[in-house]
Amino acid sequence: MTTEPPVGLIAAIPEEAEHLRDVPGRIIRVGGLAFETTTLDGTPAVIVETGIGKVNAAVTATLLCERFGCRALLFGGVAGGLDPDHHVGDVVIGTTVVQHDYGALVDGGQVTYQPGTIPFPDRDRSRGYHVSPSAAAALADIVRDLRLPHLPASIAGDAPRRPTVSLGRILTGDTFVNDEGARARLHAAFAAQAVEMEGGAVAQVAERFGIPWVVVRCLSDLAGSSSHVDFRAFLPVAAANAAAVVRAVVRHRAWGSPGGGTPSGSQ
Repeated sequence: MTTEPPVGLIAAIPEEAEHLRDVPGRIIRVGGLAFETTTLDGTPAVIVETGIGKVNAAVTATLLCERFGCRALLFGGVAGGLDPDHHVGDVVIGTTVVQHDYGALVDGGQVTYQPGTIPFPDRDRSRGYHVSPSAAAALADIVRDLRLPHLPASIAGDAPRRPTVSLGRILTGDTFVNDEGARARLHAAFAAQAVEMEGGAVAQVAERFGIPWVVVRCLSDLAGSSSHVDFRAFLPVAAANAAAVVRAVVRHRAWGSPGGGTPSGSQ
Protein backbone atom coordinates (compact mmCIF):
# COMPACT_ATOMS: atom_id res chain seq x y z
CA MET A 1 0.00 0.00 0.00
CA THR A 2 1.40 3.38 -0.99
CA THR A 3 1.41 6.33 1.35
CA GLU A 4 -0.03 9.56 0.03
CA PRO A 5 2.63 12.29 -0.20
CA PRO A 6 2.08 15.11 2.29
CA VAL A 7 1.10 18.68 1.65
CA GLY A 8 3.55 21.31 2.89
CA LEU A 9 1.82 23.88 5.10
CA ILE A 10 3.94 26.99 5.63
CA ALA A 11 3.50 29.97 7.92
CA ALA A 12 5.94 32.75 8.76
CA ILE A 13 5.14 33.30 12.45
CA PRO A 14 3.63 31.30 15.35
CA GLU A 15 0.28 33.10 15.28
CA GLU A 16 -0.24 31.88 11.70
CA ALA A 17 1.01 28.34 12.23
CA GLU A 18 -1.10 27.54 15.29
CA HIS A 19 -4.34 27.50 13.26
CA LEU A 20 -2.99 24.92 10.80
CA ARG A 21 -2.62 22.18 13.38
CA ASP A 22 -5.28 19.60 14.37
CA VAL A 23 -3.19 17.44 16.70
CA PRO A 24 0.50 17.56 17.65
CA GLY A 25 2.70 15.53 15.34
CA ARG A 26 6.25 14.27 15.16
CA ILE A 27 8.88 17.03 15.04
CA ILE A 28 11.85 16.67 12.70
CA ARG A 29 14.47 19.43 12.95
CA VAL A 30 16.43 20.41 9.86
CA GLY A 31 18.47 23.56 9.39
CA GLY A 32 17.14 25.10 12.57
CA LEU A 33 13.53 24.61 11.47
CA ALA A 34 10.92 22.39 13.15
CA PHE A 35 9.00 20.34 10.58
CA GLU A 36 5.91 18.74 12.13
CA THR A 37 4.54 15.67 10.35
CA THR A 38 0.83 15.38 11.04
CA THR A 39 -2.53 15.57 9.27
CA LEU A 40 -4.90 18.41 8.49
CA ASP A 41 -8.52 17.38 8.10
CA GLY A 42 -7.34 13.86 7.31
CA THR A 43 -4.73 14.85 4.72
CA PRO A 44 -1.06 14.02 5.43
CA ALA A 45 0.78 17.27 6.02
CA VAL A 46 4.08 18.76 7.12
CA ILE A 47 3.66 22.03 9.03
CA VAL A 48 6.54 24.46 9.47
CA GLU A 49 7.04 27.98 10.74
CA THR A 50 9.58 29.45 8.37
CA GLY A 51 10.32 32.89 9.80
CA ILE A 52 9.88 36.16 7.96
CA GLY A 53 11.30 36.96 4.53
CA LYS A 54 12.00 35.46 1.14
CA VAL A 55 15.23 33.64 2.04
CA ASN A 56 13.61 31.90 5.01
CA ALA A 57 10.65 30.95 2.85
CA ALA A 58 12.84 29.62 0.04
CA VAL A 59 14.95 27.48 2.40
CA THR A 60 11.83 26.03 3.99
CA ALA A 61 10.08 25.39 0.68
CA THR A 62 13.16 23.65 -0.71
CA LEU A 63 13.38 21.32 2.29
CA LEU A 64 9.67 20.50 2.06
CA CYS A 65 10.15 19.48 -1.57
CA GLU A 66 13.51 17.70 -1.30
CA ARG A 67 13.50 16.22 2.20
CA PHE A 68 9.79 15.58 2.76
CA GLY A 69 8.56 14.95 -0.78
CA CYS A 70 5.58 17.27 -0.51
CA ARG A 71 3.02 17.10 -3.30
CA ALA A 72 2.03 20.78 -2.99
CA LEU A 73 3.05 23.85 -0.99
CA LEU A 74 0.43 26.00 0.73
CA PHE A 75 1.30 29.24 2.47
CA GLY A 76 -1.25 30.66 4.89
CA GLY A 77 -0.83 33.93 6.75
CA VAL A 78 -1.46 37.65 6.93
CA ALA A 79 -0.65 40.53 4.61
CA GLY A 80 -1.02 44.24 4.07
CA GLY A 81 -3.87 45.39 1.88
CA LEU A 82 -3.15 47.44 -1.25
CA ASP A 83 -6.54 47.63 -2.96
CA PRO A 84 -8.81 50.36 -1.51
CA ASP A 85 -11.80 48.07 -2.12
CA HIS A 86 -10.49 45.57 0.46
CA HIS A 87 -10.63 45.82 4.25
CA VAL A 88 -8.98 44.27 7.28
CA GLY A 89 -10.13 40.66 7.60
CA ASP A 90 -10.67 40.10 3.87
CA VAL A 91 -8.82 37.14 2.32
CA VAL A 92 -6.96 37.09 -0.98
CA ILE A 93 -5.95 33.83 -2.66
CA GLY A 94 -3.10 34.53 -5.03
CA THR A 95 -3.62 33.32 -8.57
CA THR A 96 -0.51 35.38 -9.39
CA VAL A 97 2.35 36.29 -7.08
CA VAL A 98 5.03 38.82 -8.04
CA GLN A 99 8.33 39.53 -6.31
CA HIS A 100 8.07 43.30 -6.60
CA ASP A 101 11.54 44.05 -5.23
CA TYR A 102 13.57 42.09 -7.80
CA GLY A 103 14.87 44.13 -10.71
CA ALA A 104 16.82 47.28 -11.50
CA LEU A 105 16.90 50.84 -10.19
CA VAL A 106 16.53 53.09 -13.21
CA ASP A 107 16.04 56.89 -13.33
CA GLY A 108 15.14 57.07 -9.66
CA GLY A 109 12.61 54.24 -9.75
CA GLN A 110 12.55 50.46 -9.75
CA VAL A 111 11.81 48.29 -12.77
CA THR A 112 10.65 44.81 -11.73
CA TYR A 113 11.84 41.71 -13.58
CA GLN A 114 11.23 38.01 -13.16
CA PRO A 115 13.56 36.61 -10.44
CA GLY A 116 16.64 34.96 -11.91
CA THR A 117 16.64 36.93 -15.15
CA ILE A 118 19.27 39.57 -15.88
CA PRO A 119 17.52 42.90 -15.22
CA PHE A 120 18.57 44.66 -18.42
CA PRO A 121 16.23 46.64 -20.71
CA ASP A 122 16.60 44.21 -23.63
CA ARG A 123 15.50 41.21 -21.55
CA ASP A 124 12.08 39.65 -21.13
CA ARG A 125 9.88 41.85 -18.89
CA SER A 126 7.41 39.07 -18.05
CA ARG A 127 6.99 38.75 -14.31
CA GLY A 128 5.06 36.74 -11.77
CA TYR A 129 4.20 33.14 -10.99
CA HIS A 130 0.73 31.88 -11.82
CA VAL A 131 -1.34 28.97 -10.54
CA SER A 132 -2.46 26.48 -13.15
CA PRO A 133 -5.86 26.75 -14.86
CA SER A 134 -7.07 23.71 -12.92
CA ALA A 135 -6.07 25.33 -9.62
CA ALA A 136 -7.68 28.64 -10.61
CA ALA A 137 -10.96 26.86 -11.36
CA ALA A 138 -10.89 24.91 -8.08
CA LEU A 139 -10.01 28.01 -6.08
CA ALA A 140 -12.85 29.92 -7.74
CA ASP A 141 -15.23 27.24 -6.47
CA ILE A 142 -13.93 27.83 -2.94
CA VAL A 143 -14.36 31.58 -3.28
CA ARG A 144 -17.94 31.08 -4.44
CA ASP A 145 -18.96 28.71 -1.65
CA LEU A 146 -16.92 29.70 1.43
CA ARG A 147 -18.43 31.98 4.08
CA LEU A 148 -16.21 33.25 6.88
CA PRO A 149 -17.63 34.36 10.25
CA HIS A 150 -18.69 37.97 10.64
CA LEU A 151 -16.07 40.34 12.01
CA PRO A 152 -17.13 42.23 15.14
CA ALA A 153 -17.71 45.98 14.94
CA SER A 154 -14.46 46.55 16.85
CA ILE A 155 -12.62 45.28 13.76
CA ALA A 156 -15.07 45.95 10.94
CA GLY A 157 -15.94 49.52 11.89
CA ASP A 158 -19.48 50.77 12.42
CA ALA A 159 -21.15 47.35 12.32
CA PRO A 160 -20.27 43.65 12.05
CA ARG A 161 -19.17 42.67 8.54
CA ARG A 162 -18.58 39.37 6.80
CA PRO A 163 -15.08 39.34 5.30
CA THR A 164 -14.71 38.66 1.60
CA VAL A 165 -12.67 35.88 -0.01
CA SER A 166 -11.38 36.63 -3.50
CA LEU A 167 -8.80 35.63 -6.07
CA GLY A 168 -6.16 38.17 -6.97
CA ARG A 169 -2.56 39.27 -7.28
CA ILE A 170 -0.23 39.23 -4.29
CA LEU A 171 3.12 41.02 -4.12
CA THR A 172 6.15 39.70 -2.23
CA GLY A 173 9.13 41.74 -1.06
CA ASP A 174 11.60 41.87 1.80
CA THR A 175 10.17 45.12 3.18
CA PHE A 176 7.22 45.67 5.52
CA VAL A 177 5.05 48.31 3.86
CA ASN A 178 4.20 50.94 6.48
CA ASP A 179 3.69 53.95 4.19
CA GLU A 180 0.65 55.35 2.35
CA GLY A 181 2.70 56.53 -0.60
CA ALA A 182 4.35 53.14 -1.10
CA ARG A 183 0.97 51.43 -0.83
CA ALA A 184 -0.47 53.66 -3.56
CA ARG A 185 2.56 53.17 -5.82
CA LEU A 186 2.48 49.38 -5.51
CA HIS A 187 -1.25 49.21 -6.19
CA ALA A 188 -0.93 51.48 -9.21
CA ALA A 189 2.08 49.64 -10.64
CA PHE A 190 0.81 46.07 -10.19
CA ALA A 191 -2.98 46.26 -9.68
CA ALA A 192 -2.37 43.95 -6.73
CA GLN A 193 -4.60 43.31 -3.75
CA ALA A 194 -2.04 42.47 -1.03
CA VAL A 195 1.65 42.67 -0.16
CA GLU A 196 3.66 40.29 2.02
CA MET A 197 7.16 38.90 2.45
CA GLU A 198 7.27 35.17 1.58
CA GLY A 199 4.73 33.90 -0.96
CA GLY A 200 6.62 34.71 -4.14
CA ALA A 201 9.66 32.76 -2.93
CA VAL A 202 7.50 29.73 -2.13
CA ALA A 203 5.97 29.85 -5.61
CA GLN A 204 9.41 30.15 -7.24
CA VAL A 205 10.72 27.08 -5.42
CA ALA A 206 7.55 25.05 -6.02
CA GLU A 207 7.71 25.71 -9.74
CA ARG A 208 11.40 24.83 -9.79
CA PHE A 209 10.45 21.43 -8.33
CA GLY A 210 7.40 21.07 -10.57
CA ILE A 211 4.75 20.96 -7.87
CA PRO A 212 1.67 23.15 -7.34
CA TRP A 213 1.43 25.97 -4.81
CA VAL A 214 -1.22 28.19 -3.27
CA VAL A 215 -0.71 31.41 -1.29
CA VAL A 216 -3.54 32.51 1.01
CA ARG A 217 -3.36 35.89 2.75
CA CYS A 218 -5.77 37.62 5.10
CA LEU A 219 -5.39 41.38 5.50
CA SER A 220 -4.17 42.29 8.97
CA ASP A 221 -3.53 45.91 8.01
CA LEU A 222 -3.79 48.25 5.03
CA ALA A 223 -0.06 48.83 4.42
CA GLY A 224 -0.31 52.45 5.54
CA SER A 225 1.17 54.63 8.24
CA SER A 226 -0.66 52.77 11.04
CA SER A 227 0.17 49.27 9.79
CA HIS A 228 2.60 48.57 12.63
CA VAL A 229 -0.28 49.16 15.08
CA ASP A 230 -3.04 47.46 13.07
CA PHE A 231 -0.90 44.38 12.42
CA ARG A 232 -0.58 43.63 16.13
CA ALA A 233 -4.25 44.37 16.86
CA PHE A 234 -5.78 42.34 14.05
CA LEU A 235 -3.21 39.54 13.69
CA PRO A 236 -5.20 36.90 15.67
CA VAL A 237 -8.37 37.26 13.59
CA ALA A 238 -6.49 37.59 10.30
CA ALA A 239 -4.38 34.49 10.96
CA ALA A 240 -7.50 32.47 11.82
CA ASN A 241 -9.28 33.59 8.64
CA ALA A 242 -6.29 32.70 6.47
CA ALA A 243 -6.10 29.26 8.06
CA ALA A 244 -9.82 28.66 7.47
CA VAL A 245 -9.29 29.23 3.76
CA VAL A 246 -6.17 27.02 3.71
CA ARG A 247 -8.25 24.24 5.29
CA ALA A 248 -10.83 24.65 2.53
CA VAL A 249 -8.07 24.38 -0.08
CA VAL A 250 -6.84 21.16 1.58
CA ARG A 251 -10.34 19.65 1.86
CA HIS A 252 -11.02 20.26 -1.83
CA ARG A 253 -7.43 19.52 -2.96
CA ALA A 254 -7.71 22.80 -4.82
CA TRP A 255 -4.02 23.21 -5.60
CA GLY A 256 -4.58 21.66 -9.02
CA SER A 257 -1.68 20.78 -11.28
CA PRO A 258 1.71 22.53 -11.33
CA GLY A 259 1.72 26.06 -12.69
CA GLY A 260 4.57 25.27 -15.07
CA GLY A 261 7.12 27.89 -14.03
CA THR A 262 6.67 30.09 -17.11
CA PRO A 263 5.12 33.54 -16.75
CA SER A 264 2.11 34.11 -18.99
CA GLY A 265 3.25 37.50 -20.20
CA SER A 266 3.84 40.95 -18.83
CA GLN A 267 1.69 42.01 -15.94
